[in-house]
Formats: sequence, structure tokens, C-alpha cells
Amino acid sequence: MARIPYFDLAQAPDSYTRLIASRPPLNLYRMLPHAGKAAEGFLALGGAILRDNRIDAKLREIAILRVGILSGASYEVHQHKRVARRVGLAEDKIAALEKGADTAALDETERMVLAYTDQVLLHVKAPDAMFEALCERLTPGGVAELTLVIGFYMLVSRFLENFEIDIEPPGTVE
Repeated sequence: MARIPYFDLAQAPDSYTRLIASRPPLNLYRMLPHAGKAAEGFLALGGAILRDNRIDAKLREIAILRVGILSGASYEVHQHKRVARRVGLAEDKIAALEKGADTAALDETERMVLAYTDQVLLHVKAPDAMFEALCERLTPGGVAELTLVIGFYMLVSRFLENFEIDIEPPGTVE
């Protein structure tokens, strides 16, 4: 049960309701308007990360799921397992993202993304050797995007967990 009532979307500004009109009816979108105008910036950045990204969507989802797992954000993990499957991330790769799991199903680049995500989330800055190795696999823009993905989903996870946003009932979101 959410810690505060969800926002009455009938009271949300038109600028916000236009932004969520084409999105699935997620409880996250019902809580965000409490943040005022910042909610629109949140949606804009999230939309850019999910729809206008240059890095491979599977790598993006590896980072997002790992952030959710390490943050203990069950809502985030639940939602992005669906997204990961939709972009073609195999079940054994999704399972490899759990804490302490065998990562043999991941290829070298995927393991590198996983390790980089852990470093950024847990220690803020990746060591030089790790950063340089990642730059050999991804473009500078890809590394920049990946870092923004990690940071943004740290924000998302903390928002979800602090407000205890409920996972939607089965069949509500496809």
C-alpha cells in the first residue's frame, strides 16, 4: 500500500496528462504529479532513455534491472523484467542479474555493463581500468548514456521505494 494517496489525475495539469496519455496506466504515473513540474522533467528524461537511446536496449535493460535489484526496488524489477523480455533479453540473462548469480549466460560486454553498474551504484565512480575497458566496447555517447541510465534508475528506484508504489494487478499493464 502506497505511503500517501495517489494523485488525482483529474487534478493534474494538462501538460502532465498529455505526457502520460500514450503510456501504460502505471501507478508510478499516478504518484509523480505530487512532485509538480519536476514530474514532467522526470518523464522527459525517462522517455529519452527508453525511446531515444543509442546503446543497445538489452544493455540498457541489464543496467536498469541491476539497479533495481541492488536497490531492492521490486516494482522496478517487476516492470523492467517485462521490458527486458520485450527487447529480447533471454531468461537466463535476466536470472544472471540477481545478486550472487552465475553470470556465465552473459557475454563479455554484458558482464562489463553489469560490473560498471555495480561500481557506479555502490561506489559512485568506476576505476580507470574498468572505465577504459568499457570505452573500448561502447562509444563515448554509449558510455554517457549508460551512466545516465544508471543514475536515472537509481532515482526511480528510490522514488518507488520511498512512496511504496504498488505493483499493478495482473492484466492491468501489458
